[in-house]
Amino acid sequence: MSSRNAGIEFTLNWASELAHHADRLYLPRVDLWRDFLPGALADAVAPLAVGESAGERFAAGELVAAYDKGLVREIGDKQFNRKFGHLVVEPRVGRFYPRGMIAGVAGIFPEEYKPFRVVGRSKDRLKVDLNHPLAAFDLELSATVVEDLEPHPRFGGACSDVADLITDKGPGLQALSSSLETDFFHDYPFVRLDDNPDTVFYQMPRMVEHVDAVATGLMGRIYGRLLQRGARVLDLMSSWVSHVPESTDVELWGLGLNEEELAANPRLDDRRLHDLNREPRLPYADASFDAVICANSVEYLVKPLEVFAEVGRVLKPGGRFINVFSDRWFPPKVINLWTEIHPFERMGLVLEYLRRTDAFGDFHTESVRGYLRPEDDKYRNMTPKADPVFAVWAAKSM
Repeated sequence: MSSRNAGIEFTLNWASELAHHADRLYLPRVDLWRDFLPGALADAVAPLAVGESAGERFAAGELVAAYDKGLVREIGDKQFNRKFGHLVVEPRVGRFYPRGMIAGVAGIFPEEYKPFRVVGRSKDRLKVDLNHPLAAFDLELSATVVEDLEPHPRFGGACSDVADLITDKGPGLQALSSSLETDFFHDYPFVRLDDNPDTVFYQMPRMVEHVDAVATGLMGRIYGRLLQRGARVLDLMSSWVSHVPESTDVELWGLGLNEEELAANPRLDDRRLHDLNREPRLPYADASFDAVICANSVEYLVKPLEVFAEVGRVLKPGGRFINVFSDRWFPPKVINLWTEIHPFERMGLVLEYLRRTDAFGDFHTESVRGYLRPEDDKYRNMTPKADPVFAVWAAKSM
């Protein structure tokens, strides 16, 4: 006997106090007989055709362990191990850290990477929350059939728990709290290995792919969904690739640092050189654009609040500011904080930029993981998974 096997994209939808979130995980082979899908999702997915979706809602505590006040504890300040790998880390309120950084607490081991959050700090004590980052949220899990596969015979083999897979390794870490100010800025976070002018670093063109082809397509999928036909769009910190799909009919203006890179970008209708880290003010009039996009570049900004305020100025009311990024960057030019925080927490940092700017509303984050690199990708044998994609966007307040 055999059962249906399929490549399925699972999406976890949830809402925090500030934003709506969608965390997507592609599983290239799901066996609907062997693998465990929560609730009645397996029965709902079984008859779906490729491209169709089914979903189910789960109350807080049904997909992950329910929130337990007993897991909010006080520890001594010295129980926080500040040496973590090659980093020296100071605990900051609102931030997440691996549990293995806590010493002397029963049931926590040095090699443990499950996250905890610092929720309070006094002179010699820390208050820590050991609950799962999603424990307090209602969740909706949906499944979209991407590809039908030949079924395996029904005997033996390991099974996967889809709920564990999609809620593990990050979802929830991007959530900000209105009652808890996340301390991203206590230490000046915008120091870089190379603090020389960016015009020096970028004077030579770098015609390189920052992410693999699949991740590029996933970024384009996000842009294609969020950009309106005929919109005037500013591509901030632009280069020779804009990640906007050919099928997305927009007027694209590029602002970047290298003339050759901009000239090589066939999507651009207008090109301009400008160093945002030297001069955050954008060289455009108020309400000039229907949308602003920024791909694989927000991590290089040393004056992000000033730049985000300028984006708010040049956007039309209701226009979106869309940031997409992955986990690859130019090491000399990335800000220190970016390298020290979890990939999902980076979405929280960009949300904080938007919130502090006080020009935006309707906040969203999205993550996409699990897709496979193309067969001809030179890194396929070393790293079969495509680069993860993270997106944060908001709309200019009316």
